[in-house]
Amino acid sequence: MKVLLTAINSKFVHSNLAVRYLNSFTKDLEYDCKIREFSINDREEHILKEIIEEDADVVAISTYIWNVEMATRLANLIKSVNPKIEILYGGPEVSYDSRVFLKEHIGDYVIEGEGERTYREFIEYKLANRKVEDIKGLHYKNNGEVFSNGTRPLMTFDEVVFPYEEDEDLNNKIVYYEGSRGCPFNCKYCLSSTSHGVRFHSIDRVLKELQYFIDKKVRLVKFVDRTFNCNHKYSMAIWDFLIKADTSTQFHFEISADILKQEEIDLLRNAPDGRFQFEVGVQTTNDEVLRNINRFVNFSDIKEKVIELLSIRNIKQHLDLIAGLPWENLESFIKSFNDVHSIKPEEIQLGFLKLLKGSSMREESDKYGMVYSPYPPYEILKTDKISYKEILILKKVEAVVDKYYNSQKFNNILNYFYPKFDTAFKFFYELGEHFEKKGYFNRNIGNSEYYKVFIDFNNEILNSSEEVLKDIIRYDYLSFNKKRGIPEFLKVKIDKGEEEKIKNKYRDRYAFREYSIEKFSIDIEEYIKKGIVINKDTYYLVGNNGELIKIL
Repeated sequence: MKVLLTAINSKFVHSNLAVRYLNSFTKDLEYDCKIREFSINDREEHILKEIIEEDADVVAISTYIWNVEMATRLANLIKSVNPKIEILYGGPEVSYDSRVFLKEHIGDYVIEGEGERTYREFIEYKLANRKVEDIKGLHYKNNGEVFSNGTRPLMTFDEVVFPYEEDEDLNNKIVYYEGSRGCPFNCKYCLSSTSHGVRFHSIDRVLKELQYFIDKKVRLVKFVDRTFNCNHKYSMAIWDFLIKADTSTQFHFEISADILKQEEIDLLRNAPDGRFQFEVGVQTTNDEVLRNINRFVNFSDIKEKVIELLSIRNIKQHLDLIAGLPWENLESFIKSFNDVHSIKPEEIQLGFLKLLKGSSMREESDKYGMVYSPYPPYEILKTDKISYKEILILKKVEAVVDKYYNSQKFNNILNYFYPKFDTAFKFFYELGEHFEKKGYFNRNIGNSEYYKVFIDFNNEILNSSEEVLKDIIRYDYLSFNKKRGIPEFLKVKIDKGEEEKIKNKYRDRYAFREYSIEKFSIDIEEYIKKGIVINKDTYYLVGNNGELIKIL
């Protein structure tokens, strides 16, 4: 018997943890198991061809909000080509209303909830070693009728087998890892609120498994632990191990900043630059809204810890906001955005509430006038506090924030504009409106156009001098792009004689393949360091990483 464990990831670089868990948990059973990973950007015809050519008896599909529609279409196509192939679904998108899902869709089985042991017993059933009706957590069809076997109790977490193979090729992949399951909090919008308690692997086991990724020279490991630092002993031991490790691998953690202890912050000061990335769920800075969604925390506590981490300057921080929460209107959300922006984290994610199946937020949606898409990912359309038009405003702001703020490639340009507007949100709002007016949201624009936008924006919205702005744009452009591709509107001609004189003077010290000679109308270094505009012709060597060397 052959089973094909199928993952349809949201991006090519992602690796699917679920199918690897199922494979590793049944390694000792005598059946043929193969993993195939695709992405939602692959053509369905291609995925179908690859699946059919595997000639499997069972195709198991890992389902999430981003792939469930493609997964069900593929199931229909698979059955059309070969009705004998059985379809087994699992994953969060089918775990809440499993019986209804199986009744309404093409397929033969659904695993509800935590899947490792249920899947193992399913394989034993297929090998004629177990009765199907005895498998807790499984829903199945028999002559078109759906049968359910009841809920399976949660496993002891150390029963789970490490999901990665010794010879597995993880080059250029974002690798997911789970050191704990569950969450100590009960936020209404999150599926973690449907189960209580946190189960941990032993620390020794986690350290051994992390060494595997280090030895593999994996680029990025993302912990999927819902609140990594909810156990002080656990987080301290792992951070200490990774800080001392000889590795270039980066590690990403979702943390609650407000519960960080001083001992943890003191330890994190020793982390090599770039070793850790932290994702901090702020959601809103309105403390009343936080309490009403069962997040019993004050923004001031989060802010204090985030600022302290930022002062260390060795950990990249990503702060999340959620638009469309109950009780929060546009004015409150704008304040939340400005509050978070004032901290100046490396990234701000402006997300939109998704009313997930099984979440208490969905169950209470009528109470707050919530209207959401009935289609995955079930995103909010409006509430009794925020209209659809206001949601669209935030969509535009989200797009320009992600492109310009989160890329960290336009920082000096943004710093030029911030003081010209009442708030950071007002600036991004006006920039988003400008994008829409120019039709940039409806077409792909080239790299140089993303810089030219600011020239047009400055002329049309602020009607102020271009010269200083062009210097700042040119510096940011050269910091991340090759000089030979510099667009015409940013070029500044330097007298050939002056250029030759500079090269002769500095040739012994600098390789001009790595530096460009640039003339600015302001002292660009003073502006970058202090934000001061000094109108003065200056010459610099500008390195590929933005390094500045004053030469005249």
